[in-house]
Amino acid sequence: MTTPIVKCNVSNCTFWGEGNNCQADSILVEVDRHANNDYNVEASGELLGDADHKDEAGNVAATCCHTFKPKNDK
Repeated sequence: MTTPIVKCNVSNCTFWGEGNNCQADSILVEVDRHANNDYNVEASGELLGDADHKDEAGNVAATCCHTFKPKNDK
């Protein structure tokens, strides 16, 4: 299986890499309705607790990336 290339234009994210490439080991995309949820995602990519569910989005604008972590976060 090939590793997907994930492009990201959010340069202040910890996982942002040169060429606008996401360097995260796993990525969680959610519908906007859950944008403020604080999910605990294992480094292995396993979804835990409330993160393990399915939703449907009507269009791309109704989604958000929960993987984002500001570079200055410790």
